[in-house]
Amino acid sequence: MRLNNATHDCLVRAKCCILPLIRQKLCPDHTGAMDTTETVGQEKDKPICTFHLNTTEETRISEMLDLLHIDLEIETKPAIRLEAEDCTCSRNVRRKRRNWERRLAANKDKRKDERLRRRLKRAEQPAPYPDMDSPQHSKRVVKVITRERLRDAQLTGPKLCVDCGLTECMSHKEISRLSCQIRRLYGSNRRAARPFHIVLTDLRESSLLFQECLRMNDGFLHYVMDVTEESCIDLFPLESLIYLTPDAEQALNTVDPEKVYILGGLVDESIQKKISFLKAKASGICTARLPIDEYMVKKTNPKNFHSKILAINQVFDILLCFCESGSWTQALGVGVPLGKGYVVAQETTETSATETKCGTGKAVDALPSRRVI
Repeated sequence: MRLNNATHDCLVRAKCCILPLIRQKLCPDHTGAMDTTETVGQEKDKPICTFHLNTTEETRISEMLDLLHIDLEIETKPAIRLEAEDCTCSRNVRRKRRNWERRLAANKDKRKDERLRRRLKRAEQPAPYPDMDSPQHSKRVVKVITRERLRDAQLTGPKLCVDCGLTECMSHKEISRLSCQIRRLYGSNRRAARPFHIVLTDLRESSLLFQECLRMNDGFLHYVMDVTEESCIDLFPLESLIYLTPDAEQALNTVDPEKVYILGGLVDESIQKKISFLKAKASGICTARLPIDEYMVKKTNPKNFHSKILAINQVFDILLCFCESGSWTQALGVGVPLGKGYVVAQETTETSATETKCGTGKAVDALPSRRVI
């Protein structure tokens, strides 16, 4: 029989009480000396009575205790201690403990399955870039390659500017949303096979937009892009600038690497019309719009809502997709959200228009006719 500490102490005290009786039965004429120096358990201040017995007496006492099936060993196994503690706990406590143990086991299995899922996903996904031989690159290697691509794009890639000089037309909330769009734009550029050279113009360190970019975007100061207080006109020749605005009359036919494309950094929840268009005209900059009317049609919806106003990161995703695929149909289908009320027009007849990929510098001969549904 295994006993815990408390039961062991009780039995030792009981043994001390019955030892004189047993000794009197075994050796009536023996008078043992009392020793009060022995202690039990942790109660060192409370001496107990023991007797010095000879070997024969101790043997006979041990035989009698064996007949009573009393084992004074202290069990130190944690599993048995837990069972003894469970006996003293309420049913509710035991139920909560079992539920907690089940949750621990379930979470452990879940983490194991999640690691396996991520491992399989990494094995199946293609290389982040075409020139990578194996998809099993470490995060550090991928990060180094990405930064090298972005630095190369600053020298040879197509240029795109974000005009940050429109903050006086926005509220604090709209400026915060613009900082988030800048983060998404940079993330898309990092993942691109052919990244752009990104320039944030008219952005001063004392401005609210700069402070929001620091607050909302971790590592903003380490982004591989240019941030300047100068305007686009001061940085690039005027004839190379094209301001992308939904209010422009001329549609963008292709992406010319010799041109510098400008996106108006504006989040307008109050629908102030033609702000970026009027600023471009006042500066003498050519304007263009995405060919949404030429390649997409309106889709009926319960609210009858149709809008061609896109966030700067959405416009940038469309430009990236066009540079990679050379197809406005594919680029607009991927970049324009369904909530804008437009869908890609399925061509019913073959068109003679030829679309060029980014880097050729050739313009589109003719835009396909808009399909009528």
